[in-house]
Amino acid sequence: MPIVLACIAGLLAVSALSLILVRHRAATPIVYGACLALSLALCAVSLLSIGQAPSAAVLPLGLPWLGAHFRLDPLAGAFLTIVNFGAASASLYALGYGRHEAEPTRVLPFYPAFLAAMTLVVVAADAYSFLFAWELMSLASWALVMARHRAAKTAYAGFVYLIMASFGTFALLFAFGLLAGAHGDYAFDAIRAHHLSPGLAGLALTLAVIGAGSKAGLVPLHVWLPLAHPAAPSHVSALMSGVMTKVAIYAFIRIALDLMGDARWWWSLPALLLGGATAAIGVLYALMETDLKRVLAYSTIENVGIIFIAIGLALAFKANGMAGAAALALTAALFHALNHMLFKSALFFGAGMVIVATGEHDMERLGGLVRRMPVSSAAFLAASMAISALPPFNGFASEWLIFQSILVSPQLPQMGLKLLVPAVGVLLALAAAFAAACFVRAFGATYLGRARTAAAAQAVEADRWTRAAIVISAALCLLAGIFPGIVIDWFQPAVTALVAGHMLPQASIPWLSIVPVSASRSSYNGLLLFGFVAASASLAAVVVHRLASRTVRRAPFWDCGYPGLGVVAQYSATSLAQPVRRVFATATFAAHEQVEMPPPGDPRPARLRRFLRDPVWDFVYAPIASAVGASATLLNHIQFFTIRRYLSFVFIALSALLMVLALWG
Repeated sequence: MPIVLACIAGLLAVSALSLILVRHRAATPIVYGACLALSLALCAVSLLSIGQAPSAAVLPLGLPWLGAHFRLDPLAGAFLTIVNFGAASASLYALGYGRHEAEPTRVLPFYPAFLAAMTLVVVAADAYSFLFAWELMSLASWALVMARHRAAKTAYAGFVYLIMASFGTFALLFAFGLLAGAHGDYAFDAIRAHHLSPGLAGLALTLAVIGAGSKAGLVPLHVWLPLAHPAAPSHVSALMSGVMTKVAIYAFIRIALDLMGDARWWWSLPALLLGGATAAIGVLYALMETDLKRVLAYSTIENVGIIFIAIGLALAFKANGMAGAAALALTAALFHALNHMLFKSALFFGAGMVIVATGEHDMERLGGLVRRMPVSSAAFLAASMAISALPPFNGFASEWLIFQSILVSPQLPQMGLKLLVPAVGVLLALAAAFAAACFVRAFGATYLGRARTAAAAQAVEADRWTRAAIVISAALCLLAGIFPGIVIDWFQPAVTALVAGHMLPQASIPWLSIVPVSASRSSYNGLLLFGFVAASASLAAVVVHRLASRTVRRAPFWDCGYPGLGVVAQYSATSLAQPVRRVFATATFAAHEQVEMPPPGDPRPARLRRFLRDPVWDFVYAPIASAVGASATLLNHIQFFTIRRYLSFVFIALSALLMVLALWG
């Protein structure tokens, strides 16, 4: 803990130092270089802490009678690694990307504070320190979202994010109040010893779902995420999407599986229901978008839903005393949290490189970049395969573990869970299929084909820092998929501490296979699969180059009888998504198309316009916003009252309060 706290203090010192250096040319490499070094140090400490005895510290800060409690246990160590590896990769990327930032004065002071706040949330061991760090994380990330405040819709994105962040913190404040009870001891050790009645436990869990879910992006609390993530600089988007959402997932795991004590089976229902809906709706949203960063933001919503499905399964198994199955589900959740940090960071890095090279967010104005940006396109392709859960990448390994957990669910005694879990499994399978379609579309429209604009045709590869960051993240996606047993074993101390069970040691299994339940039931070997794919691809390449004709023949592509169309004849991001939009989005998003066909002789081009509506916004947030606006209009008259009326209101309020206190006593 002393090393962790020293690194956090170092990040806060870098944040303060940046205020002095911010006008200097060397400010960008100094700030991001220091963040890289400190994040790597924190990552090393957390890696070494797994399997060790918990380390704690109490500082004379915060509430006078409580102090600030910090603790590094296996769960905190696991998430500390996820947080700080993501921070280190984003800092490495920012060493190159930050040079293109128009207003570094709006980014550099808040970036180290954001990293420090996320780390503080993970190691906090009392409610006050946790909520203080949580709010610091929200405010620092809001400031980073507002860095490009002159861009269209940035102010709106920041406003929505601030409202949702405040709402989530408010819910967590009440959740911790219920968990602490009337005695008011907010240390986590005291909260663990306090047992709630079933009704209060249900209320505390609901508040935890709202508080953590609003930050993670659970549907219907997701509305801020596709607005805020694209508005931020790309390295900040990678942190918010790949790292900050994991801090929210950590908060839910800490509350539901640790602080609330013995689990009850119905605690799993919110996580399973919301997780399944979030996974399916999130990827459908992503398929409808053409803005590259909004596609990635909606994809984050999908993956958060996948992780919550696994957490819900862990809660159900733990409540029924199925420790082995609970360990499998929780391991899958932690593994997918790590995997999402890796491939989503790489994807946002790739999106940032595309935006810097072309100035374009819209996939309809890109294309042909695979020739202009070969390194970043290869890394983006690898990350796209990983997020699509294609073997032998890491996304397949973690989602396969979740499906293995679902296959154990018939052993649950509750009939409701026996019916619900397979239905959630269907939603998970649907989300996995849509994710593959989504990233075939994203990669194809962005990197393949011919350039649709002059900016895309003139794009150049990024600098060595950004290339290093995206290549490292993409390579780790492959390594974690080839050797998943090492990652699974590394998570077991945290899993054992939470569910009193563990998976079989995977490192001792021959050929580096993983066996989640038993060898007779299922197994997976990423190394053998990778070897087979590599050998098959190499053999195919050799055969083609040795046996195929070396004569090159060039001819125009088939134009369906409409010559001269050029790049317009390519499939676009919109057209690739049209079948899914017509089948699924018609009911989900009230999607419809409008064709504007000018009459013969009219030189105007034909236009196809598509319309989508967000049902969550229309039926949840729009009525609330209207009610708040109407109430504000009515209450606006109060500011024109005289001093006598104000004093009368104060007198009435005090009288009512004293009457309530008298009746209560």
